[in-house]
This record gives sequence, C-alpha cells and structure tokens, in this order.
Amino acid sequence: MANIRSIKGMVGLVTGGASGLGRATVERLVQQGACAVVLDLPSSDGHALASSLGERCAFAPADVTSEADVRSAVELARQRFGKLDLAVNCAGIAVAVKTYNFKKDVPHSLEDFIRVITVNIAGTFNVIRLAVGEMGKNQPDSDGHRGCIINTASVAAYDGQVGQAAYSASKGGIVGMTLPIARDLAPMGIRVVTIAPGLFATPLLAGLPEKVQSFLARQVPFPSRLGDPAEFAHLVTSLAENPMINGEVIRLDGAIRMQP
Repeated sequence: MANIRSIKGMVGLVTGGASGLGRATVERLVQQGACAVVLDLPSSDGHALASSLGERCAFAPADVTSEADVRSAVELARQRFGKLDLAVNCAGIAVAVKTYNFKKDVPHSLEDFIRVITVNIAGTFNVIRLAVGEMGKNQPDSDGHRGCIINTASVAAYDGQVGQAAYSASKGGIVGMTLPIARDLAPMGIRVVTIAPGLFATPLLAGLPEKVQSFLARQVPFPSRLGDPAEFAHLVTSLAENPMINGEVIRLDGAIRMQP
C-alpha cells in the first residue's frame, strides 16, 4: 500500500476555518502534523484560533467571493509553509424562506437567493480555481498525485426541505461540479471530493432552541444524535490520505433522509 498518503507534513487551506466544521478540520490538521491556513472573514475568530494552534497555523482574513482575498490566502500558504496540498471548502451561508409567502403575498427575495448561490457555489469555485494553480507546482508522488480539493455540500442537495430552495440549489451546485472539476484536474494529479454532511452540531444549528435540536437529533437513524464536527474533520483527513477517492460525493449523515 505504498500510495497511501500521510496528512503529516501536508499544507491545507480551510475556508470557514474559524468555526464549525472548518474549525474542527483546522484543529485536526494541526494535531495530525499538517500545517493549516484558516481562511475566514476578518470579523471571525480566525486570528485567535491561529494564535492558539501555534506556528503551524496562520490566519488569512478573506471573503471567499473575492479574487484578491483568496489569492492572498493562497500566497500566505506558500510564503509561510512553502506549498499547498489540500484545500477544504467549508465556508457557506443559508437562508430559510419559502419560494412564495402567500399569506403576505411576498415572493422569496431574489437578492437573498443570489447571495446564497454566490457565496456557496461561486465562493467554492473561486477557492478551487485559485488553489489548484498553487497545487500544480507541487512535485508529483509516484502516483502522479499533486493535491486534493474537498468541498462541503449538504444532504439538502438531495433532500431539500421547505424553505431551502436557495440553500439546496447552492449545495446541489457543489455536488454537480465535483465530477467535471475532478475530470478537469485529473491530468495534473489533483483530486476533487465532496462531503455532504447531515445534521451537525455547528453554529448554524446551535442557534436553534434545545428542544428543536433534540427533535432533529432523533430524526437520525443511527447514531441518533447530531454529528460532531470532529467526525467531519476525521473524514477530511481520511479523504486527503486515500488517493483512490476522486470525483465522489460522500454523505456523512447517520442514514438520515430529511422529511419535507
């Protein structure tokens, strides 16, 4: 099994890296001997997180939809750690609004819809297109492997619920571009994999009342609880280490299928 890669010594860029799934991923990367660049908004806890994790972690204040911001984050990875092996896209936003509110006679805000699509799809693509330019400079291993992209979709890409038109569309877009980008980058030895998490204990869900959280947890067949962000991070490192997983979307959801 000579081609199994080790996360130790890799350099990863994690968007949305200051909280939730992204933060757990950054912490695991550093704990496993990799270096990590936390890409998150200037208003995030990115600086404090990077300081707490030490010299193998750096903070790049950035908006994923900005070309200049993402370029400078990739540049930071190269300057501080010499290369970029892994990019993990965890940055994302959500709104919950019905397509049309017939009681109030109000349609879904087009501005909100566009904002979710822009951050979740265009932001993810922006990071991919700029990160792979740096990965292409890596020396390939015996397999020809140069790097790996891991995106975050959601089970909402498949089982979108009431009020999730924008969010489901955005996550479906991430699912839809996984294979074509994997094919685009195959000649350079760069893999593309997407994780579609179910219900996880992240800031997105933490805002909900305790009663709602436990109701949601009971919807998960097994284990009947919310996912731990550390479990997401564990899958990220497994995917980074296993060169045969490419062009695939993996549901990480305890077998849940969301009800309408």
